[in-house]
Amino acid sequence: MKLAKRPSLPGPATELPAGSQRGSGPAPMPRVADWFAWLGGLGLGASAAFALSQDSLHSVTSMAGFLDAIGRLSGMVGTYLLLAMLLLMARIPWLERTVGQDRLTRWHRRIGAWPVALITLHVVTLLFGYAAVAKTNIVNQAVTFIQHYPDMLMAFVGFGLLLLATTFSIPQIRRRLRYETWWTIHLAFYFAVALSFAHQVRTGVIFLGHPMSVAVWTRIFAAVASVLVLSRIVRPIVANLRFRLRVTSVEEVSPGVFAIVMHGRHLERLNVSGGQYFQWRFLAPGLLIHSHPYSLSSLPNPPYLRMTVKSLGDQSSALAHLRPGTRVFIEGPYGVFTRHQITAPTVTLIGAGVGVTPLRALLEDLPDDIAVTVLLRASTVEDLVHADEVRALVERRQGTFHTILGPRQRTRLDRTTLNKLAPHVRDSDVYVCGPAGFTDDVAHAAASLGVTTTRIHLEEFSF
Repeated sequence: MKLAKRPSLPGPATELPAGSQRGSGPAPMPRVADWFAWLGGLGLGASAAFALSQDSLHSVTSMAGFLDAIGRLSGMVGTYLLLAMLLLMARIPWLERTVGQDRLTRWHRRIGAWPVALITLHVVTLLFGYAAVAKTNIVNQAVTFIQHYPDMLMAFVGFGLLLLATTFSIPQIRRRLRYETWWTIHLAFYFAVALSFAHQVRTGVIFLGHPMSVAVWTRIFAAVASVLVLSRIVRPIVANLRFRLRVTSVEEVSPGVFAIVMHGRHLERLNVSGGQYFQWRFLAPGLLIHSHPYSLSSLPNPPYLRMTVKSLGDQSSALAHLRPGTRVFIEGPYGVFTRHQITAPTVTLIGAGVGVTPLRALLEDLPDDIAVTVLLRASTVEDLVHADEVRALVERRQGTFHTILGPRQRTRLDRTTLNKLAPHVRDSDVYVCGPAGFTDDVAHAAASLGVTTTRIHLEEFSF
């Protein structure tokens, strides 16, 4: 079922109009990322040292004093880690193209439990500590905090929002949610951090009477907020005012899979590498609020841009009914699933279903001297996505192309099959894209054949 006729896209960059040259994605900056990690570690140590410096040995000899000291330390370190989590997801361009959004997200989730536990400890210990001094219970002490301490109501609300966002980020719960629902709830994380600031500098013992400390901590919060605004709001707005993307057409290329072609301006200045993705927001009813990550399914061919999506959730299903002329707002490019990771003379690209999309764009972007083997997995011939385009690109490079067809339970891309279809895989960089179970299985098979972990590059479809 074709929803609209897709215009033919221009060919390679050599066919662009005179004076045009498609930009290529910049290389990673590992040294700068290392400095970022060092600064993060130093900041963590400094925040802990600052909190500890406000207590003497005498002040912690009583139970109440000990609880207050633990509360101040856990609150300071927990808040610092919250700020670090925000920076990890700020989509800072040089950090993102070096580390990759997938790895940054894993770090964000790995850190996530620590600040929540520390801030919970902060709340509990200070409630018990102050209650012990006032000879009351913690409920009455919480009421006293809210009624008589500046900005404590906001702090308690922020703590509740933090617990809410954390609860819905637990993997077993997150997997049951629609992306749109999870994304909306996750915004509570930002509000929690914002609401917590005022009570820290106005009621925190380590800040009272220390204007220099207040100034430094305020500037740290302001710097993190500025990075978030610049990276997540200002930069995308400026880019979209330049590119002005609109939907040109939508075409069903295989059952439930749709190629969306867009038209824009100055796309030769869109510095993107094959294999990267954007956050896409379509200015259409039901699609305006949320953005979703989708890979390009071909390199930009000014004035056209194309992505290919499978109809799974509410938004991806709605994309099939986009009207020509719909405005498109993009954020990115993101991802390190690119040619910049290659260290071997050969490359093996392995995709399942719609997972071929970043591989198809990556295939266009590979250096000419790289030998290529491509394996595509699908249940039926009809389920192969852009297979003719991939085959043509492989043949142009005099590479090897195979399809693996059949039900997932009976036709697996295991160690034996991988070794048979890609006999040089051990000496290759292996790029795998598809569902999480598929990528894990292929990565395990490649590793068992001797491919080092640094040469196995994964792109999974999950959130």
